[in-house]
Amino acid sequence: MPGRTLSLPPFSGATRRIVLTYVAVFFALALFSFALPRQSAWIGVLALVPDRVVHGWLWQLLTYTFVPSGVLNTAFALLTIWFFGAVTEQERGSRWLTELFYGSVIGGAVLTTLIAFLPIPSMHPALAATGAWSAAFATLVAFGMLNAEQEIIFFFVLRMKAKYLVAIYVLIDLAWMVRGEDVLSAVTQLASGLCAYLFVRYAPRRGMAFGMSERYFSMRNSYYRWKRRRAARKFEVYMRKQNREVHFDAEGRYISPDEEKRDPKNRKWMN
Repeated sequence: MPGRTLSLPPFSGATRRIVLTYVAVFFALALFSFALPRQSAWIGVLALVPDRVVHGWLWQLLTYTFVPSGVLNTAFALLTIWFFGAVTEQERGSRWLTELFYGSVIGGAVLTTLIAFLPIPSMHPALAATGAWSAAFATLVAFGMLNAEQEIIFFFVLRMKAKYLVAIYVLIDLAWMVRGEDVLSAVTQLASGLCAYLFVRYAPRRGMAFGMSERYFSMRNSYYRWKRRRAARKFEVYMRKQNREVHFDAEGRYISPDEEKRDPKNRKWMN
């Protein structure tokens, strides 16, 4: 199987919007840090702190991923989103990638908030999680699931399959958890990766919004057909009381007497 070289992929669509949003927030927070005397003040408002989330700070379920956790850390995370997100977007579309991003980031934060209150060593609900690696890890998991056997060539030196690359990232996060280094962020990345796995596994190919709209219109049309059949039955009862016979098909559509007499095997009416 030919390998995929990590050359610069297309920078467009949902991938570009996501990356540029991170960059814009990064520079905006950098400017605010000069205006605010205490940098930890706005970090505590935007970062994911489970103890604050359960007390109503629900915006942290999304804003935490945009709080930078270092220049190089953020740069590598955005490169990961760009490289793997662009390829995934080409395969599944912009809407699907956008839903993957928000579903994984928010879903991972919700799971992390629940896990933070469990009696786990080095875990505490007052800890904070930040950084773009939750979204980067989710994008990487999605790419690994859709292209598990695809070989990737890093800088023309290291060659490995996508599924092994995902496994390496999982092991790194587990190592952080065991050593107690930024435990909450590691849990958030793993939780976001789990949400990405569930999204790829169960979400419609054209996205959750499309699937929900299809289900809504299907239910609405089924309801309208039921009302039509119900009205047809009532009308048949009424007409029988008037000593007249009318007939409707299984969908509640009126059948004229001429159509009742027509031989269903007669094809003369067809061109």
